[in-house]
Amino acid sequence: MTQLATQTTRTARSLEEVAHAGQYERLYHMLLASIPCSVLLVDCQQRVVSANQNFLAKARVTEAQVIGRQLQDAFPPGICQHLHLRERITAVFCTGATIKGEQMVYRAPGLSTRTYYYSLIPFRPAGTIEYVMLLMEDVTEQIRLGQEARQAERHLASVVESASDMVVSTDVTGRVLTWNAAAESVTGYPESDVRHRYLYELAAEAQRAALAEVLNQAHREDRTDPIEVEFVSRQGDRVPISWVLSPMRDLDGHVAGLVAVGRDLTERRKLEAKLRRSEKLAALGVMAGGIAHEVRNPLAIISSAAQLLAEKNLSTEVQRECAQSIFRATQKASSIIESLLRFARSSDQRVLARLDLVPVVAEALALVGHALHTGRIRLVWQPPGGAVWVRGDAALLQQLVTNLALNAVNAMAERGGALRVSLTQTADQVVLEVADTGKGIPRTDLPKVFDPFFTTMPIGKGTGLGLSISYAIVQEHEGKIDITSVEGAGTTVTVALPPDPTAPAMESIP
Repeated sequence: MTQLATQTTRTARSLEEVAHAGQYERLYHMLLASIPCSVLLVDCQQRVVSANQNFLAKARVTEAQVIGRQLQDAFPPGICQHLHLRERITAVFCTGATIKGEQMVYRAPGLSTRTYYYSLIPFRPAGTIEYVMLLMEDVTEQIRLGQEARQAERHLASVVESASDMVVSTDVTGRVLTWNAAAESVTGYPESDVRHRYLYELAAEAQRAALAEVLNQAHREDRTDPIEVEFVSRQGDRVPISWVLSPMRDLDGHVAGLVAVGRDLTERRKLEAKLRRSEKLAALGVMAGGIAHEVRNPLAIISSAAQLLAEKNLSTEVQRECAQSIFRATQKASSIIESLLRFARSSDQRVLARLDLVPVVAEALALVGHALHTGRIRLVWQPPGGAVWVRGDAALLQQLVTNLALNAVNAMAERGGALRVSLTQTADQVVLEVADTGKGIPRTDLPKVFDPFFTTMPIGKGTGLGLSISYAIVQEHEGKIDITSVEGAGTTVTVALPPDPTAPAMESIP
């Protein structure tokens, strides 16, 4: 009886162990089925003892075609030979060392080529190596995406290198990280010379602070307004460049660096200079009659005084008066010619120096005086009570006033009118205002008045460059220009320039 009970107990335990073993086997097969990789178990005779569903699906085979077969029967013979799978599995059985990170290119019948990374892992269920697990991970898509990413990266790098504009990237502090071919061509500096230098260090010394401020501002804005800064090239030349800066953000939206796009303005400056010269020639043509009239008056005085001096028996007093008249008339003619030369002088090499704007405006108005008189236009010039100091180019500012005055003359050509010119100064700006009582500008044309070659004058009566050149001159002086107009009532042009910070307080004019 006791023996029967003992036997029954043993039988029950055996059944329990079998049940547990069956449960573990089911868990094992469930685990293999859920792994997104291909898994094979190979015994020491290199027979396949287990293959998961992932492998069977990708290889398009059944368990009966794989289980119990030799490893080379599960793969094309060329793969086993090329990868030396048999030798490597034997080595794992001998050494117990895992082999991982190897690449396999496998093409099942009727399928496209796939790329796998495979590992050979020793399997020790009872402490000794009984099997070797062949674990294959399909990395075809990762490799394809990596190739596309590298292709996109090469394409982007090619775009940046082929760009005609300067494309520079910096870190958050403004230190240069990348420097494209256009930047090297414009400045003469190779990337190795500027990497990790602050971008503003390459600017002209007087403009470094302004560029540094814009670099700091770019952290807080998506895009900065264009800023024109002169860079000093490796050869020592000053190159005008217009910069636009934008922040680079990481995946979390934090600013990781800056992108600066710069455009070389050298050719544009040359074109603007040519346009200014052409507009000057047009203005000189308009003023030619007035200048001749202005010079003719002192010449007539000189001629009359000279004829008197040729007479005999003149008293000493009369002779002295004649000499004084000749001297004064000569000075007058010389002043007119000097004003004309200053207006016509080329401004290719602009030099911004401290100057009093009052005589510049007065000389420009004197040059157009005859045009005002001929057009029955009354001039109302309201100079301030003292000198108005700005930093600028006298010839360019004189051309600015002349252009605005001649535009006003054209606007009042039919019926005459009044030209009012005023010059005022506040703590932060100098304001020049030129107002006429002409026909005004249609509202639809106001946005286009600064466009080059836009004009409402008949063909042959205007170049369409006066206001566009005036706009460029104001921009060069870091100022602003604005136009308001009422059709049929007149137009007012307002120019605001920064005052010279080094100038003394307003001086009274005697």
